[in-house]
Amino acid sequence: MNKNRMKTAFDPKRNHERSMEKVGYVSRKTAKPEIYKQLGFRSGLEIHQQLETKEKLFCRCPVGNYQNFDDYDAEIIRHMRPTLSEMGTYDGTALMEFKTKKTITYRIKNETTCTYEIDDTPPFPINPEALEYAIEISLLLKQNIVGELHITRKQYLDGSIPTGFQRTAIVGIEGEIPLSGKQVRIIQLSVEEDACREVSDIRHERVYATDRLGIPLIETVTYPDMQTPEEVREAAHFIRFLNRSTGKVRVGIGAAREDVNVSIDGGTRVEIKGVSHISWIPELTHNEAFRQKALLEIKEELLKRIPTPTKWKPVFKTFNFDVSDIRYPPIKSAMDRGWKLVAGNLPEFKGILSFFTQPGQTFADELVGRLKVIACLERPNMVHSEDLKPVFNEALLAKRSRLLGSGPHDAQIVIWTPEDDLQTALETVEERCRLAFAGVPNETRKALMDGTTVFERVLPGADRMYPDTDSAPIPIRDETIEAIRKRLPVDLKMRLNQLTTWRVPKDSRTYLLRNNLMPIMERIINDFNLDPVFAATLFAHNLKHLEGRGEPGKPFDYEKVYDLIRFLRERNLTPELAKEMLPVIYQYPKMDYRYVLNTMGYKTVNLEEMMNNLGGLRRLFRQIKTSKNPGAESRWIMGNLRPLAVGNIALRELKKEIDNALSEEATGHD
Repeated sequence: MNKNRMKTAFDPKRNHERSMEKVGYVSRKTAKPEIYKQLGFRSGLEIHQQLETKEKLFCRCPVGNYQNFDDYDAEIIRHMRPTLSEMGTYDGTALMEFKTKKTITYRIKNETTCTYEIDDTPPFPINPEALEYAIEISLLLKQNIVGELHITRKQYLDGSIPTGFQRTAIVGIEGEIPLSGKQVRIIQLSVEEDACREVSDIRHERVYATDRLGIPLIETVTYPDMQTPEEVREAAHFIRFLNRSTGKVRVGIGAAREDVNVSIDGGTRVEIKGVSHISWIPELTHNEAFRQKALLEIKEELLKRIPTPTKWKPVFKTFNFDVSDIRYPPIKSAMDRGWKLVAGNLPEFKGILSFFTQPGQTFADELVGRLKVIACLERPNMVHSEDLKPVFNEALLAKRSRLLGSGPHDAQIVIWTPEDDLQTALETVEERCRLAFAGVPNETRKALMDGTTVFERVLPGADRMYPDTDSAPIPIRDETIEAIRKRLPVDLKMRLNQLTTWRVPKDSRTYLLRNNLMPIMERIINDFNLDPVFAATLFAHNLKHLEGRGEPGKPFDYEKVYDLIRFLRERNLTPELAKEMLPVIYQYPKMDYRYVLNTMGYKTVNLEEMMNNLGGLRRLFRQIKTSKNPGAESRWIMGNLRPLAVGNIALRELKKEIDNALSEEATGHD
């Protein structure tokens, strides 16, 4: 180890700022595409989307009946124990989960769960409805459909599936989707069963509800073809809109989830798990790219200090002096419970613990995250010598250094833990520090809404899939594929071009595609000769606003809008009236449209009757006018006549009549 570096006063805050500069971190809002090219940014997606079937994938339990977490009929408790594979090895994720000593509790509701879900019954034949929907979406992705469906088991080792594996089958391979200026390749689409919903995960107990378990879903996997965070978001939206265009996928919270894989040059694939909002993706991928850059900088610095990492060894010792005056609540609470207070010396790690990794996080948070997941120590679980707000006073810091025999270039940590978790905690800290010499660990991380991530688990091994001996292969016949191909919805790229041709505002497009409203909007436009921009904003502005204020979980039947426009056309009423009637219909969807007009006090008025008001309105405007701008008089009169015009005459036509009348009068005066 290099002991010749000059000893200088150490400021953790300044060190953190310098490390950000060294990494070259910039916010996503100010980042240019060239930055991602310099980083060697690459990203791929794994998008999970539940299918709108009546039953689960491998049993006949109903789907969509979600239980209250506290409402259940039975509980089953299980523990994780790793087993040797046929090759005589253990899966790394299995070993990590075993270390946690977790008790896995499943809360069961009778109407949504059967003996299949608890692994007491072999699987039923695969749900044919789900398979048909998966083939349809696979065809929309321009994929080759497999000739024979082979159901395999994919290890799921976090306890979210009671069997320890998920049944899954590849339906289509090698497709593509168009982005702005490029194509993104699709590796495969699989149909598989969903996992449990997590209720809680505290210390050594993880609790799941089984109502979501077994719901059919598809997983769409792309190649790592996206080279900027914005491309990742665009690809995620495209796949989402494509899925929804079929009308055969579930919507709502949890119905779709994205896993995002990110790597940079010199780094490795890191999977950001369970991204519940596509809008989070750009910030998450941006920060992960720079986190990997930071970890590579840490690696380079450590190897300068310690050329032979195998010789590196931390020192841990239990506090053997009086610390009863510590007022830091987490430590005081741990001491009151009789936990161990352990100090650790990390040789040559000075400046590493406060090294920037993500906004608001440092390398110390890498240790904290693993202590939470593997040693089951809830946060906060550690303090260290580079804390911006030190917990220990100077006297205790000096005692800690003497206890550990710390050198001038070392870093120190203090953790608190029950004795049963002590060994796991110390091994976890040492393992993560050793991984720092290698750069970027291969791991799964959990997405946070602020755009940062925390450690979730190590990535499963490559051999996590194996044949399901309970399920026979299923042939997919050419005639089945062709029958599905004939009833495919309009290609999404064509829909996007259609929106452009119609000049639909960009702020309306996401809403229309997200809710699969293009087919009904097209019918309205074609059947009633309606202006596309009017139709689009009726849905994406007016109706969207009402939904934002409406009762959650109470869906609105979009066919009501078609019926409303037809009602107006049949009575020779202008479509603008739809915007006035929609709030009433949204609140009272069964109300007769004629009654709605009566409650609104609507009256039939012709153009001549409206224009009879023009003279009086002109005189009133001259009395109260406050603007000399040209056109102010026309706009004011239009605003006053609008309530009479809506439904009786097109607003554009009325505006034209008013302008013509004012122009003629002005010419006459001249």
